[in-house]
Amino acid sequence: MCSNSSTSGAGPVAAAGSGQLVSFSAGTTHHAAHSQDAPNILVYKKMEAIIEKMQAEGSGVSVRTVKAFMSKVPSVFTGADLVAWISQNLSVDDVTEALHLAHLLASHGYLFPIDDHQLTVKNDGTFYRFQTPYFWPSNFWDPENTDYAIYLCKRTMQNKTRLELADYEAENLAKLQKMFSRKWEFIFMQAEAQSKVDKKRDKLERKVLDSQERAFWDVHRPIPGCVNTTEVDIKKAYRRGASSLGSGSAGTAANSNPAETMAKTINLLKQKLERRTIKVSKVAESYNAYYEQYSEFDYFLTVPDYPNPWQSDSTELWDTEKQGKDIPMKRVKRWGFSLRELLNDPIGREQFTKFLDKEFSGENLKFWEAIQNMKTLPQSKIKEAATDIWNEYLTPDAPCPVNIDAKSMDLAREFFKEGSTTGPSRWCFDVAADHVFYLMKSDSYSRYLRSDMYKEYLNGSKKKTSVRGLRIFSGRKDTPVIN
Repeated sequence: MCSNSSTSGAGPVAAAGSGQLVSFSAGTTHHAAHSQDAPNILVYKKMEAIIEKMQAEGSGVSVRTVKAFMSKVPSVFTGADLVAWISQNLSVDDVTEALHLAHLLASHGYLFPIDDHQLTVKNDGTFYRFQTPYFWPSNFWDPENTDYAIYLCKRTMQNKTRLELADYEAENLAKLQKMFSRKWEFIFMQAEAQSKVDKKRDKLERKVLDSQERAFWDVHRPIPGCVNTTEVDIKKAYRRGASSLGSGSAGTAANSNPAETMAKTINLLKQKLERRTIKVSKVAESYNAYYEQYSEFDYFLTVPDYPNPWQSDSTELWDTEKQGKDIPMKRVKRWGFSLRELLNDPIGREQFTKFLDKEFSGENLKFWEAIQNMKTLPQSKIKEAATDIWNEYLTPDAPCPVNIDAKSMDLAREFFKEGSTTGPSRWCFDVAADHVFYLMKSDSYSRYLRSDMYKEYLNGSKKKTSVRGLRIFSGRKDTPVIN
């Protein structure tokens, strides 16, 4: 997909064996590598030698134009013809072996079915077509997502049944449109320009070009479940790296000519300058979103409302807490980030407890807090604490029963069976605690954020009525803060 013009996007046009027209219109930059250093170059050369024999006039595979109902299918051959040619000209006696070789050639994109995205070969009358040498794997194409987006967008502009997007292609188009939302107008313009150029071509030629373009992307963006042959074999890549690093027999030969080694290094560095090697991943985007969300709470970036009493002589922060003034808006806003943020704040936890009590589900938070407290106890008190939790929340006649799933209950019950050798541990209720926390997070917490109780605090219409928030600064024991 090499663009020779920034406006038209028309690619080169050439002729292949058996009179097959080959061309391509796209917007990709062709990244060529040093063929001698490529790990798969030997395999590609062997395959291409076979393909060249197949395309030889007179002795190659019979490529013809087939007349169909009200249309013509140009430059095609059948799978049976291909398998028969391999058996006759490559000394392959077993039909299965001949079919396997045909599969390998198709999986690397040297030939392809004209009506299917799966690059396989059938020994029947299915029609296939040769790929243009311009897009052979030995040219080391490295297409980017923007090129794929242009191709899919162009397909949507053409009202032809054979060019309709498959389900996985439609999903990929939606993902790419979301990914490149800011530059989608530019992508659409590129696709529109290429579509106009394609319409000026001959009808039969356009059919061939469309199928070759589709086959190219079937190799580099394969259908889900198919093998991606563009991935480099790690063993071959290591051997390639060993050559340049000077290890092994290949390295000894390379280092015998320092000038040649230096020239290869310079060419490699030039290629890296021309290529974009840094890609912003989803992980980086999530980190950016996280730090943007918490930037106003980072005191390196945002000046705090009150000075830190541990770093200055001012006790304004503690005085504000004691006087029971309004809860800072910034503090209440942070409760809406996640359930853990809400529970980390003593005042937030107090308000969430009141909300749960109103909904008659306060036992969930009590059960979860009891398990967190048990983890901080010395080993000598674990058995007693675990027994108290079991009797309080999990037994059939528990005074404060908690609704957990059967799996969590069975795991907890194993520790309290008579004759149990292990006995309860500080982690015996972890599965049950995770289940209860998930229930609070997905159900109670979301309802709390929509409740009038939270909205009143968020709007600043409620004042603090308790000084329990000072526990974090006092010597009183409290549930550990979650990091």
